[in-house]
Amino acid sequence: MPPDLKTLIIMGVCGCGKSLVGSLLAAKLDGVFEDGDDFHPPSNKAKMSAGTPLTDDDRWPWYAVLRQRIEDMRHLTPNYVLACSALKSIYRDKLRAHDAAGTLRFVLLEGSRELIAARLAARKGHFMPPALLDSQLATLETTPDLIRVSIDQTPEQIVDDILRQLEHA
Repeated sequence: MPPDLKTLIIMGVCGCGKSLVGSLLAAKLDGVFEDGDDFHPPSNKAKMSAGTPLTDDDRWPWYAVLRQRIEDMRHLTPNYVLACSALKSIYRDKLRAHDAAGTLRFVLLEGSRELIAARLAARKGHFMPPALLDSQLATLETTPDLIRVSIDQTPEQIVDDILRQLEHA
């Protein structure tokens, strides 16, 4: 892993495997993993549970909390892995804030709509309903700085792919 890298954000639409991949990656890096969903206020979770997409006004306070968490975790662990959808470029800018180049990287987990929809249909007990997948896919903005990884492989292969791409970044 590049020596300046402190934070990896595992991003993508609901159901792409952010939490599983993030936790495996953090374990491999002897780091700490957290899921950004755990930092949503109850009002955001209630909206999403009802099938209502969040607005940017709903998201800004959440992104401020996540950015503060990134800064706090830099004093607690050399490697911090955060799962966060971060679908728009402006959301990633909020998470990156004033970081020096190479300090924080985004890993986009991507796959076909059919594969992700099948995973969502099999998932139980999550507040994000499958009905929001299409709005998330429509919102996703890709940028050249993203490390892009296909989810059409095992979680362990995804982690290995991420590590391989980081070595060459």
